[in-house]
Amino acid sequence: MLLLKLAYRNIFRQRRRSLLTALSLAGGYILCVFSFSLSEGSYSNAISFFILDHTGHIQIHLDDYRLRPKIHKTIDDPQGLSELLDANEEIESHTLRVFAPAIAYSEKDNSPAQVIGVALERERSTSTLAAKITAGEYIDNALDAEGYYSAMIGAGIANSLNIGLGDELILISQGADGSIANDIFIVKAIVGNRASPDRTTVFLPLTAAQEFLSMYGSVHEVSILLKDDGEARVQAAVLQDQLPELTVDPWQIVESTFYQSMQADKQGNNFFMGFIVFIVFVGVLNTVLMSVLERTREFGVLKAIGSRPLKIALMITLETGLLASLSLVAGILVSLPLIAWFTFLGIELAEPMDVGGIMMSHLTGELSLFVFGMPLLFIIGFALLISIPAGLRAARISPTEAMRSN
Repeated sequence: MLLLKLAYRNIFRQRRRSLLTALSLAGGYILCVFSFSLSEGSYSNAISFFILDHTGHIQIHLDDYRLRPKIHKTIDDPQGLSELLDANEEIESHTLRVFAPAIAYSEKDNSPAQVIGVALERERSTSTLAAKITAGEYIDNALDAEGYYSAMIGAGIANSLNIGLGDELILISQGADGSIANDIFIVKAIVGNRASPDRTTVFLPLTAAQEFLSMYGSVHEVSILLKDDGEARVQAAVLQDQLPELTVDPWQIVESTFYQSMQADKQGNNFFMGFIVFIVFVGVLNTVLMSVLERTREFGVLKAIGSRPLKIALMITLETGLLASLSLVAGILVSLPLIAWFTFLGIELAEPMDVGGIMMSHLTGELSLFVFGMPLLFIIGFALLISIPAGLRAARISPTEAMRSN
């Protein structure tokens, strides 16, 4: 208790130097928190765009369809699988899809296309497909007066074929039974723009796509959206045990290239964070050591009256720890509203970015315990580490030499 009182007294006695140290620690903490928030927010936004675009948190296929897609590699009981997934409390929603390459025709031209059949209502709640529509409206399962299904097409196909809303689209592909699939669809919506990943995609109602491809109720893929973003690997393993005849992969495997790139970028960012903390460390170490040098006579007197070296070193540690704690409290009070604003409002970009067909107009951060807690642990750890060389120097001071110092 006596050492604690002495530490408090010394902090306030050296107000100028204590203020300089506190500002260094608080400033370093705020900079670290902002950097962590920006980094984690960027990663979270990128993952969210990826997952909500089409990937989902988990995907289910037959065998190696994900790596070697073939039209006959189908999940033949999607209804039973949907019932199982609907009963899982960890799953927010899921959707069913079929895929096939095709040639799209208009009266004037033709273009290669990727046909994707989607369970319309499930797709709306699992991905951002509905939000990517730039013209027209979301399709439905109904046939029009002439017996045609409607379709949504990428802006690239619309431009290549010179067609728009209400025009006819002819698709030719190969059916699952080996037959030639061909049919006419009515364009009801345009998706994205000419630079979007979906620019050459034709979206059909799942029933229409199954009829077109002679798939008779089967699907190629089930995409799952979880309630908890961080449970993808765990829930994928649980579902794999329940569905041994199928292949269940979390998004980290489905989008392995993106995930590995993100992890590498995170490592580079961690190096940058470490550099910031090191700069703070050097600045505060210099301040603390100067404080010890200025108090050489004081420490000599303490040793002369019988104070043990360990107690002197402990006093330096307590002073640094208390100063760091007070600085971090101030840093949290300053950074909390700043990070809250950055998370919920963000910084408006000069030019909106097209991410998966969705226009991102703001750069936002993340407000989480990790963002505030990790820099706090770093600063506290480095502050205590700083006190060790300063404390050792103070403990080794000779009373005789200290009395002679100015």
